[in-house]
Amino acid sequence: MKKYNLKKEDVCLDNFKIDYQKELNKEQLEVVLHGEGPCLVLAGAGSGKTRTLVYRVAYLIEKGVNPKNILLLTFTNKAAKEMLNRVEVLLKCQPKGLWGGTFHHVGNATLRRYAKVLGYNSNFNILDREDSINLLKVVMGEGNIPYKDKYFPKPKVILSVISFAANSQQSIKKVIEEKYSFLDPQLIPVIEAINKGYQDKKLKTNVMDFDDLLNNWLKLLQQDKKIKEKLATQFQYILVDEYQDTNHIQSQIIYELGSVHKNVLVVGDDCQSIYSFRAADINNILDFPKHYKKTKVYKIEQNYRSSPEILELANESIKHNKNQYDKELEAVIESKQKPALVALKDSDQQAQFIAQRILELQEEGASLNDVAILFRSSFQVMAMELELNKRNIPYQMRGGMRFFEQAHIKDVVAYLKLISNYQDELSWKRILLLYDGIGNSTADKVWQEISQTKNLKSAVERLGQIPGGKKIINSLEKLNGLLNYLLKKNKNFIATAINQILKADYETYLKANFDNAKDRIEDLNQLANFATQYEKLEDFLSDVTLSEGFKGERVEGYQEAPDESLVLSTIHQAKGLEWKYVFVIGLAEGQFPHYKIYDHPEEIEEERRLFYVAVTRAKEELYLTYPIISFSFATGESINKPSSFISELDDSLFEPWQVNEDGQNYEEDDDDDNSDYEGYGNEDQPFSGGEFLKTVRYDDL
Repeated sequence: MKKYNLKKEDVCLDNFKIDYQKELNKEQLEVVLHGEGPCLVLAGAGSGKTRTLVYRVAYLIEKGVNPKNILLLTFTNKAAKEMLNRVEVLLKCQPKGLWGGTFHHVGNATLRRYAKVLGYNSNFNILDREDSINLLKVVMGEGNIPYKDKYFPKPKVILSVISFAANSQQSIKKVIEEKYSFLDPQLIPVIEAINKGYQDKKLKTNVMDFDDLLNNWLKLLQQDKKIKEKLATQFQYILVDEYQDTNHIQSQIIYELGSVHKNVLVVGDDCQSIYSFRAADINNILDFPKHYKKTKVYKIEQNYRSSPEILELANESIKHNKNQYDKELEAVIESKQKPALVALKDSDQQAQFIAQRILELQEEGASLNDVAILFRSSFQVMAMELELNKRNIPYQMRGGMRFFEQAHIKDVVAYLKLISNYQDELSWKRILLLYDGIGNSTADKVWQEISQTKNLKSAVERLGQIPGGKKIINSLEKLNGLLNYLLKKNKNFIATAINQILKADYETYLKANFDNAKDRIEDLNQLANFATQYEKLEDFLSDVTLSEGFKGERVEGYQEAPDESLVLSTIHQAKGLEWKYVFVIGLAEGQFPHYKIYDHPEEIEEERRLFYVAVTRAKEELYLTYPIISFSFATGESINKPSSFISELDDSLFEPWQVNEDGQNYEEDDDDDNSDYEGYGNEDQPFSGGEFLKTVRYDDL
């Protein structure tokens, strides 16, 4: 290790001495003391990877490495700030000159120095997402692209295509064909032309977007050998957090910067690589030893978060993945109860059980802040949100808006509100603005016309008589036809109406306006399925509206706790977090793992990693639940198979729980006599609540 004679102003020279033997476990200590050369540190969930990185930085500085020669890269500003603060606390001083921050932050600082090499001035501005969308609008306007047409892909959708292509270093054509297949293939050359115009416009106006901070940084290193050598010489030690989440560009940047000293230490967990939809590439961590000769591989497997029972289940699950490093988490904390496997009649009973169990946990002294309900897809929480609101259990949503607050849900519900109350001005205007050629002014005029009518039927008739331009008339005719259809109520009217709204151009509208159109369409299909349980439209609308904040009678057992709320979160958003009590819901085949694996079986391993992330969020108690019965508006009632992530595990890893018909009571099944495996599907023993739970063989469902 090269040493430097540091000046006092460069780094604090207090006579501090860190007791690394005392502060770190054996696995962490090996990394901190011997992390020279290329090192791959496989740090499992809850194993203290941040602590390891912080102590490694402190160790380098303590041994005389100038902070200016250390580069610490992270993925979020929060993580960067936390690490740098912890380094300062540990050293009891500020290591001036230390390069630390997100990839984009360091890329920006580098490009400010050398922007002219790429044709930019050093005072370039950085575009945020809104700025990028506005610049795209300018480019599309100059190219006479009809982006204001409600059925032409919006600038934000095109920006998503361009951004993914940039981060994955793939062509626009390949990205559209594989990731945005819902877009018309004839748009490929149009979007390619828009992208070229966008890149030219940024250079001409001296601006860069977030993707440029990475792309141009890499371009700088690859095109100018002197600059590359200077930077690679400066950064004697490079440390990277969450390496499994890097994309191809980021891994290439690290490779170029580490080309001189070869001291590249990356920390990550291939078992938690779940962001391929953001262009993260798991092969960066899997192939690290191939790209860096003489790589030392360290494993940090001691887990300080979860119980032995939870970790045993997690370890056994992830072993089913083939593309991974072998490792096994070892628990430090004491033994707790086994994870509970709870099969429920349907999504409603699933919600009832979870709500009841949460209330009981609270009665036992648990805080709602220690509870999380995790899900794979947003539609899975419809019933859960309604139940929590009815019971007055406060919660916060992470990873998106509450289900019924999302724009596409509110759009479709607005149509249904008109059927119930044709005088609903807000619903009229919300719907009108969805149609081509209609803006706020036209919507106001249309409302003034139809507000004079006596009922919805006469309002619909009036729509066909309102004058306007060709686009407006065509749009009003479409709306007229759809509302006329919706007036003809029949069996399963609500579900039929939702289905028809989708078919009548709203699906096309979603594809043009949202880069996650597939997910939104699936939400609406599931909303239609959910609606089949309602005979009266008013009841459906009441539940939807009350889900925004139900203020009903207090449920017995619920304690007022204004500062407490449980968390509802997508699993992607839950990564890096932890709770004492975790419920993973919807563990039915086709829901989790997601049904996309039927078309793309290679994605099953990332789905399993997602399951692994979910279960390792739990510290003390883990509940795995799934609905036995699902209802589809299109195909009717069906029986779900338990998730393959459950059925592939040995029964000894979890404790099946019994639930009665209303989901209000449950008990562990202590009956060890499972030899008959009789249960649901046996004509002589129909489903009657949770009593079948432990006596059903998963592969028989």
